[in-house]
Amino acid sequence: MNIRANILLRVYLAFGLIVLFAFAVFLRLGQVQFVQGKKWKAMADSLSTRYVNVEATRGNIYSNDGSLLATSVPEYELRMDMYAGGIADDKVFNEKVDSLGLKLSQIFNDKTAKDYARMLRKGRQDSARYLLIHRKVGYADLKTIRTFPLYNIGKFSGGLIAVQQNKRILPFQALAARTIGYKNENVANGVGLEGAYKEYINGETGKRLMQRIAGGVYIPVNEEAEVAPKDGADIISTIDVNMQDLAQSALEKQLIAYDADHGAVIVMEVATGEIRAVANFSKVEEGVYKEKFNYAIAGNQDPGSTFKLASYMALLEDQLVDTNTMVGTGNYKIPGHMIKDSHGSIGVVTVKKAFEQSSNAAIAYLINNRYGENPKRFTDHLYNWHLNEKLELQIPGEAKPVIKNPSNRSWGKMTLPQMAYGYEMQLTPLKMLSFYNAVANNGKYIAPIFVKEVRRLGNPIEQFKARVINDKICSDVTLSKIKKMLEGVVTEGSGKQYVRNPLYKIAGKTGTAQVADANKGYKAKKQYQASFVGYFPADKPKYSMIVVINDPRGGYYGALVSGPVFREVADRIYASDMQMYNDMPTRLVGNTGNPPTKAGQSKATQKVYKSFGYKPLFASKSEYYNIIDTSAGAVYQENTERRGVMPNVAGMGLKDALYLLGNAGLKTKVAGSGKVISQSIAAGPKVGRGLGVQIELN
Repeated sequence: MNIRANILLRVYLAFGLIVLFAFAVFLRLGQVQFVQGKKWKAMADSLSTRYVNVEATRGNIYSNDGSLLATSVPEYELRMDMYAGGIADDKVFNEKVDSLGLKLSQIFNDKTAKDYARMLRKGRQDSARYLLIHRKVGYADLKTIRTFPLYNIGKFSGGLIAVQQNKRILPFQALAARTIGYKNENVANGVGLEGAYKEYINGETGKRLMQRIAGGVYIPVNEEAEVAPKDGADIISTIDVNMQDLAQSALEKQLIAYDADHGAVIVMEVATGEIRAVANFSKVEEGVYKEKFNYAIAGNQDPGSTFKLASYMALLEDQLVDTNTMVGTGNYKIPGHMIKDSHGSIGVVTVKKAFEQSSNAAIAYLINNRYGENPKRFTDHLYNWHLNEKLELQIPGEAKPVIKNPSNRSWGKMTLPQMAYGYEMQLTPLKMLSFYNAVANNGKYIAPIFVKEVRRLGNPIEQFKARVINDKICSDVTLSKIKKMLEGVVTEGSGKQYVRNPLYKIAGKTGTAQVADANKGYKAKKQYQASFVGYFPADKPKYSMIVVINDPRGGYYGALVSGPVFREVADRIYASDMQMYNDMPTRLVGNTGNPPTKAGQSKATQKVYKSFGYKPLFASKSEYYNIIDTSAGAVYQENTERRGVMPNVAGMGLKDALYLLGNAGLKTKVAGSGKVISQSIAAGPKVGRGLGVQIELN
C-alpha cells in the first residue's frame, strides 16, 4: 500500500470515529431530553427550588378581664431585587437611587444617605437579586417605605421584597411574665402558658416556594405563600391584671425592704380554683428583683407552721383533741432533740390558743402523744388528702410533693413530731394554698387552674374547670372548728399585729421555717422562710392567698415579713370588689305628698324652692344638707362634711354626691340615674382613701 492510500485510510478511520462519537452524543442527548427528561428536570428543580415553612401568627393570651397579656405582631426583613422589571433600566435606577438612600437614612437613622446609596449601587453592580436592606421593620414603617422612590413603581416592579416574621410581645411587659412564659429555639417545649398550650397557640405552618439564585441565596418565587399558614387559637387565662400588679408591687417592695433572696405570692379564687395572680421574684443584685424561677409551683421546701392546719385537722377529725383541750407550750423533749417555741412558753393553754400562737412544742407533743404508737394513722390522713400528689397543673414545672410515711427508710423517732409543725417534708406554696382553699371552700379540695378557655376567631373551642381532688376533706364539725382557729390567728394570735383589718375578717396562719441547705442541711448558715396563708373575707370567703419570702434579713417571722404583704394585697382587692361588701340598708328619701326633691348644695336649692313658692324649713346654715319630707314642707337636715368619715349622700343628685365622695377620697361606682337611693357603705364610719363605694340612683 502506497503512502497516499495509507494516509487516506487513517483519515477516513478518524472521521468515522468522530461521526460515530457524535452520533453517540446526539443519541445520549435525545435519551436524556426525551426519555429521562422528567427525571432530570425534577432533580434540577429540587436543587434550585425548595419549600420552606411559613410560621403562623401565634394566638393571643388574654387575662380574665380581657386585657391582652401576650400577642404577635408582624415584623419584616426588607430585601431588594436590584434587577426587578420596573428598575431594569439603568437610567431609572440612577435617577432615583440617591433619593431612595436619603429616605432610608431618615427612617432607619443608622447610616448616612451616601452609605445607603453606595450600598444600593454596589448591589446593582453585583447583580444582587436579594440584597438585604434592613431587619426588624414594623408594619407602619413598611407602609411608609413602599412610598419611597423606586419602591413606589409597583408592588413587584420596584424590587422591594418584604419577608414577614412574627415577633412576640407582652403589652404589660414584666406583669405575670413567668406564668405567661415564652417559646424559643433553646427550650423545645416552651415555658408557662406559651409552652403548655403550644398546640393551640402555635397554629399550623404554611409553605412557601423559594428559588436559589447566584450566591446560593434563596428568594421567594411568589409574593404569597403557596400554602397559607393557619393562625393559632387564643388563650383566656384566669389572671387578673390588677391583682397581678398588686401582688408583684407588694412583694417586690417587701423583698427590697428585707433584702430577701426570693419570694412568691399567689391569689386564688376560692369557689372556682382560678389563679388570679402569681408573682415570683429572685434577687439578681442589690435592690433589684426579677422573675427567674416559678417558686409558686416548683419551689419545694419545708412549709413550717402553715402545715399545722393539717396536723390539727387530723387530731380534731379523729376526736383525739378538742379546741378546749389543754396543752403545754414552751418546750417538748424528744430523744436527741428539744423542740422549743421561739417566743417562749405561754403556759398551759387550750388547743385553740396554742394554734393561734403557733406553738411548735404543743403540736409536736399532741401528734407524737396521740399517734406515736400508730404513726401511719396520721400519715394516712395526709395521703387521703392527696398532699403527697401533684396538682396536675395546666402549666409545666410542678414539683412533686414529698410526704413521708413509716415505711420510708428515712423515717425515725424525730420524724413524726417534726412533721407535726411542717418539717421533714416538701410542699410547694401552691400546694399549701390549695389545702387552705379547701377549708375556705367548705371542705371541697380543688386543683387550681390558669386557663379557663381556648377560643378561635372569638368562638370557644374548649373550656376548663377546676378538677375536684376531694369532695370533703373533713367533717363539717371539724371544718367549723378549724375556721374559728384560723380566724383566731388574726384576731387574737400571731397575725393580729400585721394582718388584722377591722373593716373585714381575714383567716389564716403564719409560718416560719428554717430552710435546709442542699449540701449541709440545717447545720449551715441559718436561712428562714417566712410565710402567711389564708383567705378573706373570713365570713364569706372569695379569695385565698399565700405569701412566701425566703431568707429575709433583719427579721424572719411569718407575721412580720409576709403578713404585711398579705394585708396590703387583700386590702386593695377588698376595696375594689364591691361584691365582697356587706349589704347596707337602703335609705329612701321623700314621699309622694310633696314634689320630688334632691338633697345637695344649700344656697342653690333654697333659691329654686322659693321661686316655686315651696316652703322650706332650714334647720341649719351648713353648705350641704339631706331632706326630710314633712307635711309642713321640706326640712333640711345638716350634712357636715368630715374628712375620713363616710358622708351621707342619700337623696342627692349625682353631681353633689360625687363631689362629697371624691372629697372623702373614695372611688365611686354609679348605677342608675336620678337621685341617690342607696349607698354600699353606710354614713358615719371612718373610711380610708381609695376605698370603693357604689351608689344607686333612681
